[in-house]
Amino acid sequence: MNKKLLLLSGVLLFFSAATLSVFANQKSLPTDTSLNKYNVSWNTPGPGSAQSMPLGNGDIGLNVWVEKNGDLLFYISKTDAWGGELDAEKDDWMKQGGVLMKLGRVRVSVTPNPIAGNAVFRQVLKLSTGEITVHEGTGLNRVDMRVWVDANHPVIKVETKSAGPSIVNVKLENWRAGITDTVLNNQKGDITWYHHNKPTADPHLANLTFGAVIKGMGLLNKNDSTLSSAKASKSQFISIYPLTSVAANGKVWFKQLQSQIIQIEKLNPLQTRLAHNQWWQQFWQRSHVFVTGDSLAYKTTQGYLLQRFVTACAGRGAFPIKFNGSIFVVDNPARNANADFRAWGGQYWFQNTRAMYWPRLMAGDFDMMLPLFNMYAKILPSDAAQVQQYYHHGGAYFAETSPFWGGLSYVGPEVKANYTAHYFTPILELSMMMLDYYEYTGNEDFAQKTLLPIATAGLQFFDEHFKRDSTGKLLLDPDNSIEMFWKVHNPAPDIAGLHAVLSRMINLPANLVDEEKRSDWQRFYNELPPLPAATDNGQTILLPYTGPQTIKSNNSENPELYAIYPFRLYGLGKPGLDVAINTFNTRKQRAKGCWVQDPIQAAMIGDAGVAKDYVSFALTRKDKNVRFPAFWEGGNDYLPDEDNGGNGENGLQQMLMQVDGKKIMLLPAWPAGWDADFKLNAPYNTTVEGKIVNGKLINVKVTPATRMADVVDLSKK
Repeated sequence: MNKKLLLLSGVLLFFSAATLSVFANQKSLPTDTSLNKYNVSWNTPGPGSAQSMPLGNGDIGLNVWVEKNGDLLFYISKTDAWGGELDAEKDDWMKQGGVLMKLGRVRVSVTPNPIAGNAVFRQVLKLSTGEITVHEGTGLNRVDMRVWVDANHPVIKVETKSAGPSIVNVKLENWRAGITDTVLNNQKGDITWYHHNKPTADPHLANLTFGAVIKGMGLLNKNDSTLSSAKASKSQFISIYPLTSVAANGKVWFKQLQSQIIQIEKLNPLQTRLAHNQWWQQFWQRSHVFVTGDSLAYKTTQGYLLQRFVTACAGRGAFPIKFNGSIFVVDNPARNANADFRAWGGQYWFQNTRAMYWPRLMAGDFDMMLPLFNMYAKILPSDAAQVQQYYHHGGAYFAETSPFWGGLSYVGPEVKANYTAHYFTPILELSMMMLDYYEYTGNEDFAQKTLLPIATAGLQFFDEHFKRDSTGKLLLDPDNSIEMFWKVHNPAPDIAGLHAVLSRMINLPANLVDEEKRSDWQRFYNELPPLPAATDNGQTILLPYTGPQTIKSNNSENPELYAIYPFRLYGLGKPGLDVAINTFNTRKQRAKGCWVQDPIQAAMIGDAGVAKDYVSFALTRKDKNVRFPAFWEGGNDYLPDEDNGGNGENGLQQMLMQVDGKKIMLLPAWPAGWDADFKLNAPYNTTVEGKIVNGKLINVKVTPATRMADVVDLSKK
């Protein structure tokens, strides 16, 4: 049995192309736009987590690197590993929302050392198969390793194969051991550890327990934190099984994990490996964007692909992606911080979180949007109860910043202004995104159970919370114009959001909305005030709020542009495009990167030059202190900044395609000098494929073919 398993691990590590013939019936990506040339490869090791590559299965994440001595190391993360301990000394925000912690660090070493001296080294992130391979040494000293996180099961796999017999050591390195974490004693052939939140922690975090078990055939305990080969061999197969659960104590948690391990170990290893490859192949077939042309084209494409990969590695877990580092934060010596730390803490900021989710629509990554929608659906009842308690009316809104369990503070008119106190916009933008999700997928169950409750509650809040002016129009006062202008009169983002969401809700089909509700929404729509506007040098421009523009600005944003994006009242093919262009061109804030929405808004008004400038900046903005090309600079957030990559993705997609109802507009903002091969998703279960050559669109394919009638090729204009 041992020999068979060892042989199988070798087969798994080096299975041939013929083995993959099971996928022969799957459509392949075009050979001239292969993912392989966008893989990330390094020829020198480490030395630390700042030189790591990300990997994951949507819930379990790894930061993988190799030290100069040849040891393979990785941090283990999980989307639901919320610690109750707080590190208040480093950042005030760490006091709020829990700490999304690493589970620990694992070290895998091989003896004899394969890279003593100046031996050959190569580490490769393979996008098409969701794995990292490491090759160390040459000849009889050669060692090959492969790391992957099963796309379909909660297990991490590490495979080693050496030219000659070797001893493999696996060591848990947990900086919290004996403080907040427990490593079990006297285990037989495994390493087991866990973190257990105290019962006295916040009720939403109390008794949350997370950790893992490390096992491998032929591995024996040297001590509680180290496994070693019982005898030298040429291959080793290591499995790591993480689990998060609510458990009264570590014993209960361990019993739950043992049951999970038994079920996974019953699976055929070769079949799970093939299924893992198939998941990634199908993922990349959902959509693609490959840009060629000038020197920025390759880097922009790689940035787009890597951001999408990083999102896939963290986007299918129990909670949404954290904007401030996702599950891939690394040690930060500049802040004297380890990999458990992240600036802005554990809370979700909607204005930042949204950036990773809008691009999922055209990418076709609909499964990755559900953690975001589900979190807010769970928050809704308690937030609605607080609205009733504080203001004695119905409806609900979502705070701009809150822990994953939600919660509101009282923000009556007398409450002192600040960045987020009178900030009610998130529920409108979330409703807009959910309306899009419904249009793209046609999922009526989602519409009934998630979209309608949230959007209806948001509209009811605005309807009942605010008074009317002397003309009978809604009077939004006091209300923040996002974080930029505090306690203003009729802010543009909320007015734009109400116009956009109400008009779409009114037009939902009869099986979703009855006539009484439709009539009530129409009454409310008729009471909405116009967007604030003014004349500037003879041209009409939109304003961030109504009235004299004398309110102090408190951030670096352009709220008036929310009417272009995300609420899409203005844009190509719509009335008032000149107003949108004038407003964009006179915008005061012009910073690049991070949560800046200019690349998207530029594309939506057809400004190809500005869109290219901002998109290419965002998708090449690697932090100088790290090695991975898509670990974006912290900017206003924290490394790796997910806002930066998300907005870059979104902008590039909008340059290629924009949708308005059933209309599909291709090349609305495509720059000269860039060619492309693309496949994107559109509403009504539609995909659009094509190529751009010398500014012209060719080989367009729309599925279903009946939707070709809705396509407008703007490259011909």
